[in-house]
Amino acid sequence: MQPLLLYRFIDKKLAYFRLNSNCRIHKFNTRKGARLSIFESAGIGIRTRLENTKEFYLFVVQVFRKTLTFHRQKQIGFMVLLRQIMFTGYEALPLILFIALSIGGLIILEGNYILSGFGQSQLVYVILVTVVIRELSSIITALIVIARSGTAISTELGNMTINNEINLLRSFGISPISYLVVSRFIGVVVSMFLLTIYFNLAAVIGGWLFSTIFYPINFGYFMSQFLYQLTFADIIIFVIKSIVFGTAIALISCYQGLKVSTASTEVPQRTIKAAVSSLIAVVVFDIIITALFYIL
Repeated sequence: MQPLLLYRFIDKKLAYFRLNSNCRIHKFNTRKGARLSIFESAGIGIRTRLENTKEFYLFVVQVFRKTLTFHRQKQIGFMVLLRQIMFTGYEALPLILFIALSIGGLIILEGNYILSGFGQSQLVYVILVTVVIRELSSIITALIVIARSGTAISTELGNMTINNEINLLRSFGISPISYLVVSRFIGVVVSMFLLTIYFNLAAVIGGWLFSTIFYPINFGYFMSQFLYQLTFADIIIFVIKSIVFGTAIALISCYQGLKVSTASTEVPQRTIKAAVSSLIAVVVFDIIITALFYIL
């Protein structure tokens, strides 16, 4: 009996050892597989981003090439260009006017209230030039263009892709880039530039209107003080920012709209991506341009 009991005891121990060994090996393989899946997913994500970046770069190059030959292409929809300028520029004028008048007036109000106690009321014009002309005019105009035109362009092109209108243009030998993208690209850039100028003018007039609350001031004197603080570099900065911001918004919105494949549920997703990506691009370019101005 004792050898039999000893044999059963040894057999149980061996079975227990095999079970624990298999469990440990299984856990090790599971962890190893999890690690591999994490690395694989990270690699796939990086590769996808690189491919999307390359595709966007080729798209930008193609748009610029088609834009340079804009006047020689008979298939360009000039009516599309005019409608884009009307929608992006003309229809946004009331909103731009309201916001610009409010911001210009608020800057004058706050500036006079704070600086008058130090006897530095003349610095209000410096603040008006630095804050409005250099920064706020381009950024706020870009936000309005993103909210109105950027989302509309992405949604419109996405719906056209879903309805096979893009493939229909290709079947007729018409390039979608030339007919749809270039016209919207030029329209947004031109509208962005003109809206920024309009914003600056409205903000200055709003500042003058609100400054009359404190003391009667001649419009000619107000403008002379403002123009004395305004430099050529300030004008160059807001011109560059308006053109760069308009270019980024138009390219990103058109690209995201054309990226819609077959499902209609992709349209709002691409629209959100277009708005977020445009906003990030505007902020990044604003920081870069401002930093280069102070460095150079």
